[in-house]
Amino acid sequence: MTPRSPAARRFGHLVGAYGLLVLTALLFLAFSLALPSTFPHLDNISAVLSNQSIPALLALGATIPIATGRFDLSIGYGIGLAHVMTMQLVVTERWPWQAACLVVLLGGAAVGALNGAVVEFARIDSFIATLGTGSVLYAVTGRVTEGARIVPGPHGLPPAFTDLYDSRFLGLPVSAFYVLALTAVLWVLLERLPLGRYLYVIGSNPRAAELVGIPTRRYVVVAFAGSGLVVGIAGVLLAAQQQIGNPSVGMDYLLPAFVGALLGSTAIRPGRANAAGTLVAVTVLAVGLAGIGQLGAQFWVTPLFNGSTLLVAVGLAGYAARRRTRRRRTGTTA
Repeated sequence: MTPRSPAARRFGHLVGAYGLLVLTALLFLAFSLALPSTFPHLDNISAVLSNQSIPALLALGATIPIATGRFDLSIGYGIGLAHVMTMQLVVTERWPWQAACLVVLLGGAAVGALNGAVVEFARIDSFIATLGTGSVLYAVTGRVTEGARIVPGPHGLPPAFTDLYDSRFLGLPVSAFYVLALTAVLWVLLERLPLGRYLYVIGSNPRAAELVGIPTRRYVVVAFAGSGLVVGIAGVLLAAQQQIGNPSVGMDYLLPAFVGALLGSTAIRPGRANAAGTLVAVTVLAVGLAGIGQLGAQFWVTPLFNGSTLLVAVGLAGYAARRRTRRRRTGTTA
């Protein structure tokens, strides 16, 4: 087989790394031409950013354990419990909203750490372990709410609390800036600090990680705790958005989160989960869903789109990982 030229390898690398970004621009252009009176306007862009901020946060949270080769299927149940507990503490228990949010965030991190401990110390596959703990979280949600919604009294929720989601900054929803801030934090943690290098080594070669002295179990627990903390943040924002405690909400967020995280592993840093790639993937999904929705698609098109994209994302992620492994073995750069 004739070796590829440096120019061809460089072009292949650019397409692999930034193809999703180009696709986002093309989708936005296509829907803007098809829907010129609505799609390219600031109000629509703001609505898309607002609606997709919570799924984007969850996708970023899911990215952390995926970097270690583990999966947290409890995040859908976790956001359901987090937003219900926030409403329970603020509305029913009459806690100050700041204290309620802090407790929920710490609880999210604790649940995440528990997930990591179950996976690593009980040696249970992450799919099974987190599905089991997720079912427990769903049971706790039902016990807290007794199957009923938590509805604020006539005076409603504190305005400062609802402003966590409803306020705007620089003319855009403040929730979009939460996503950007979290992306920046995760990018630094995963790409620029030893923590990220350790997580990636664990995810690509656990045996090698142990041989070089990386405490694998400790870092996997930390990864799950970080995921749980992000789930807690998303739950607080969901409570501020919906302003009621709905025990049935949560699982609708699971599939979009994993689609974003897995599809994101094919962009920017192809072959491994990364925050910037996840952000690009979530943007592609947001533009696509907003566009097909405004074109009048039926309700079943959204789960079809998410499910199909998940299959494509898993396939592409696997291909990118195999390609990265082959490059290491052959010593090529792209």
